[in-house]
Amino acid sequence: MKKWYYALIVFLGGCCYGILSTFVKLAYSAGFSSTEVTGGQYFFGTVLIWIVALFTKKKKLSLRQTLKLLLSGVPFGLTGLFYYQSLKTLNASLAIIFLFQFVWIGAIFDWIFNKKKPNKQKLISIGIVLIGSLLAANVISQKREVFSWHGAIWGLLASFTYTGFIFLSGSVEKDAPPVLKSALLSTGALTVVFLLFPPKFLFDFYALKGLTQYGLILGLFGVCLPPLLFSIGMPKVGPGLGTILSASELPVAVTLSSVVLLEHVNSMQWTGVILIFTAIIGSNISSDKDDRKLSNDV
Repeated sequence: MKKWYYALIVFLGGCCYGILSTFVKLAYSAGFSSTEVTGGQYFFGTVLIWIVALFTKKKKLSLRQTLKLLLSGVPFGLTGLFYYQSLKTLNASLAIIFLFQFVWIGAIFDWIFNKKKPNKQKLISIGIVLIGSLLAANVISQKREVFSWHGAIWGLLASFTYTGFIFLSGSVEKDAPPVLKSALLSTGALTVVFLLFPPKFLFDFYALKGLTQYGLILGLFGVCLPPLLFSIGMPKVGPGLGTILSASELPVAVTLSSVVLLEHVNSMQWTGVILIFTAIIGSNISSDKDDRKLSNDV
């Protein structure tokens, strides 16, 4: 299958994350706490992917393979927790900028672990994505932003763990069935979340009943689909290009906040959205050219 197909899958995985912020805001406005929303997201998402796994063709994994995938899900769970801590002391627009540092961290991971030095085109794409994220997050036009070193550190930790999750989803147990792999990654993430955020809502019928509608949506797009899509696409595109492709998260978040929440999105933010999409398209075209050149050299 052509590489653009796998690039599209990774791109869609990033888009899934962009859907979350809108429904998180809706859940908060309904009176649910961040602990309940985070726990509900991972709980319902893990349940959903295991339901799918039960009805798919199974391949037996060894205990060692299972443990590796469970542990590989730990950065997945930590990303949400670190980002939540960042939001406690930082404005959302600043927090997402620190999270978006995964774009260049992914290129470094690819260089260190896969010996793939980023070329000029990829570096340009990373630069455009970072500039686009500053504009799309509306950081420049914000006045008197409250800066916190604690929030910045938590945000950077989230960017590292997110990069780690992207890298591991494409490198650990590549031959494992994607659905089963995604289920185990999600289970590892759920374990971490429940250890740090005890799921008290599971024992409160009324809280669980009200949280279900939000938990199912957040679980589907935040826990169920991204590991599955990344497990399919990341081994083919690599973490360097993969992190750029998954930057689709922010444009989708901005678009949905405008359409669903009716929030005002200014022209500078739309410019940032266009820049990010331009960088994603450009990096994918550059990657295809490199692949063709490599095959011709061989």
